[in-house]
Amino acid sequence: MAPLSLIFGMVVGLSLGLTGGGGAIFAVPLLVYGLGVDAREAVGISLAAVGATSFVGFLHRWKLGQVEIRTGLLFAAAGMVGAPVGTWIAGFLPETVLLLSFAGLMVIVAIRLWQQASHPVIPGPACPAPEQVDGPTCQRDAAGVLILNSRCAVLLLIVGVLTGVLSGIFGVGGGFVIVPALVLFSGMSIHRAVGTSLMVIALVSVSGVASQLWAGHAISPVVTVLFVIGGIAGLFAGQQIGRRLSGPALQKVFVIAILAVAVFVIVQNLSA
Repeated sequence: MAPLSLIFGMVVGLSLGLTGGGGAIFAVPLLVYGLGVDAREAVGISLAAVGATSFVGFLHRWKLGQVEIRTGLLFAAAGMVGAPVGTWIAGFLPETVLLLSFAGLMVIVAIRLWQQASHPVIPGPACPAPEQVDGPTCQRDAAGVLILNSRCAVLLLIVGVLTGVLSGIFGVGGGFVIVPALVLFSGMSIHRAVGTSLMVIALVSVSGVASQLWAGHAISPVVTVLFVIGGIAGLFAGQQIGRRLSGPALQKVFVIAILAVAVFVIVQNLSA
């Protein structure tokens, strides 16, 4: 089990390093079907491992100046409220329904990532000019700092809460929601969005793990630690690979992998 835990953790970390999200979507199926972990325990392990791995990635990006702390904290605060709600909802779902719903989420994520890869956002400078970052709701000043008016704050809080709910139900970090939302709604450059997403995922995962433990769900410390070790290795590998490969092409490969796992989960549950 130990080698598989390390390898599966590396898969999760690899995607987090490349895209700031997406890899967590593999964690639950890998734990359930690869390691035979109970679905509800897999959610807790996924949250703990993804959160710890994301925190390491966040520290690295922070040193590079690729994190907006204030915007990330707003997102994270909302997500930490939503995570216990998601855990509460998951408590009413039978395991088969939970896994089939997870597979449906994977399909939605795959479609979103494919669309994003087909129409990639061109990264802007570290502090873009206002005309480059004005979005439909949020705007930035001449220094590139986000102007947090009430409409902008409400939008970011709503998306943050939804991200937290998804984390609580499925054990995903929500980077596939956070990164596009930060780019589209807050006018953030893609590099900063990835770094800020890692910070949000780490904080929301703390709330998610706490709510899982409060609900009485066991979380194996051995599997979690092995997942984290593999995840950190994969994280740095992903960051190195991301500097050399075409982002959109690589993202499409991940989409195919996500769809393959989703089909596998659906077939396994329907045949059972």
